[in-house]
Amino acid sequence: MRRDMRKKSNQDDELNMKIIKYSGIGIAILSVIVFGLLIYSKSLNDEVKEGTLTGEQVANILNNTKSSENTESASTEIGKSVNEAETELNENNTVSNNTTSTTSSTNTNSNTNVLTTNKVTSNNETNQTNSKVEEKETTETEEKTVELSFEKPVEGDIVRDFAVDSLIYSDTLQEWTTHTGIDIKAEKTTVVKAAEAGTVKNIKNDPRYGLTIIIEHANGFQTVYSNLLTSEFVVEGEKVEKGQSLGTVGNTAAFEIADEPHLHFEILKDSVQVDPNIYLK
Repeated sequence: MRRDMRKKSNQDDELNMKIIKYSGIGIAILSVIVFGLLIYSKSLNDEVKEGTLTGEQVANILNNTKSSENTESASTEIGKSVNEAETELNENNTVSNNTTSTTSSTNTNSNTNVLTTNKVTSNNETNQTNSKVEEKETTETEEKTVELSFEKPVEGDIVRDFAVDSLIYSDTLQEWTTHTGIDIKAEKTTVVKAAEAGTVKNIKNDPRYGLTIIIEHANGFQTVYSNLLTSEFVVEGEKVEKGQSLGTVGNTAAFEIADEPHLHFEILKDSVQVDPNIYLK
């Protein structure tokens, strides 16, 4: 019995302690809220007072404006008079117009300078182009007017002459036929030389005239060296001088194989065979 009463007493004490504890917490929270409200109320009062003072100041300014005696003073404190404002506005417009005019003039001058510069540049480019064209034409004219002097590529007698308007009998073909060059008698392995300076255009095995070297010269001329044994001294695309070694005489021409060893030599003008005797000196 005593134990139950003691237990109940302890429970009551714990309950009372909890009530006191929570009450204290509640009072503290309430105090904080009240304190905050007081601060906020004070802040509102200060703002209201400031608003009231501002309103009073505005009313005083309006009263001073209505008074004729304080008009000039008010205009001085507030700002410039209407006339002064108009004068300043006119001055600003004048300055703005001057600035615009100056800017326009500057832009016009700038555009004029650009146009002038472009014109000068264009004229310079045109002059340069014309100069290059004239130089090219001069070079081409000089190339076309180069004086050529062909020499016999080998020393020897001409055993078969040029014949395109008449026929010559061929021992190899056993028939009468044309002959587009001249045959110069020479022993095998005789060195063949360039008749004139030029560029080796082609080295080929012609099915009719055997191993052949073709040299391109100025003024539309070409020389052809056929029935060769070798072409060991030059390659295609090589520039050669007059008298430079090209190859050696052979007997490789199928159309002239029955003839004595010789060099078959042709001269072409603008891709047409001409009589070499006219040009050889």
